[in-house]
Amino acid sequence: METIKVGLVGYGLSGATFHAPLMGVLEEFEIAKVVSSNTDKVQQDLKNAEVVSSLEQVLADPAIDLVVITTPTHLHFEMAKQSLMAGKHVILEKPMVVEAREATELIRIAEEQGLLLSVYHNRRWDNDFLTVKKLVNEGALGEINTYQVHFDRFRPHVRDRWREQPFPGSGTLYDLGSHLIDQALNLFGWPESISADVFGQRENAQTDDYFHLVLGYSKLRVILHAGSIVAGNGPRFQVHGSKGSFIKYGIDGQENLLKEGHKPADSSFGADQPEFYGKLITVDGETEKQDTIETLPGSYLTYYKQIAASLLQGAKPPVTAQEGLAVIAIIEAALASSKEKKTIVLDRYKEF
Repeated sequence: METIKVGLVGYGLSGATFHAPLMGVLEEFEIAKVVSSNTDKVQQDLKNAEVVSSLEQVLADPAIDLVVITTPTHLHFEMAKQSLMAGKHVILEKPMVVEAREATELIRIAEEQGLLLSVYHNRRWDNDFLTVKKLVNEGALGEINTYQVHFDRFRPHVRDRWREQPFPGSGTLYDLGSHLIDQALNLFGWPESISADVFGQRENAQTDDYFHLVLGYSKLRVILHAGSIVAGNGPRFQVHGSKGSFIKYGIDGQENLLKEGHKPADSSFGADQPEFYGKLITVDGETEKQDTIETLPGSYLTYYKQIAASLLQGAKPPVTAQEGLAVIAIIEAALASSKEKKTIVLDRYKEF
């Protein structure tokens, strides 16, 4: 395999914005087929791709190496299973699937077939998270006791989108929560417990649009929060440790740039605006010091560069299927905690 020939399943927001443009600037990938009902848009964006109407047409093509699935979450499991059984490598848009048992079965099939199975948790490469991760790993804050991140938006009215309809795997927890959970697991590992409040806060809400999760790690508390009726945002990140705190406003701009049609072809693509650089406050005895920390550049492109290295050179994938499974297990535990109104000990959820 010299070039990875791709079958892209779905060409809505995810396929057209987060996947096709990234693969399009990397010579290792060729999008050969696209499953979509929007032929005109696909042909406008991807002149060399063949538009087909079904997954089966992709799987029947022996030239296709990789299937990238960007459909609604409740369709992921069956489509990924079919693709793996057809001998294709698979990338699933996050969240991986609806239930942990589905993820476990997909992992088994991928291992038996010797195929790559990965999940597109692109916000590991947000500029703000990369900066927080560097500070934590370097010990700039000392022993972390509180890690709090918000993903708030002002969308007070329910819209006619599948994510806001009562499908399995819809709602804000599966959508935005999967990002924040994956970041937390990537930074701190598996938690001991979870306490969660998940519900629909807006009028006429058909699925959850608010969540507040508290992950317990010994003395550390990880607080993950999202609301849909937040007109004025506070800090996105607040991280507190024995040596000081890091406060960061703003949000990584790669999503908006991709939506506007910009190509991730240069190093400035994931750069932060200086007015949103975070503040590091450290205390040494009676002396308090405040420093502005330049945000590291974000790079969603890194995900697909590492996928190419995995398929062409045998490197470890950027996000493993087991990591995608762990996110779903946490979501299931969060829903159970919210429903039962109690803290859930997570030992049994680690036995996926």
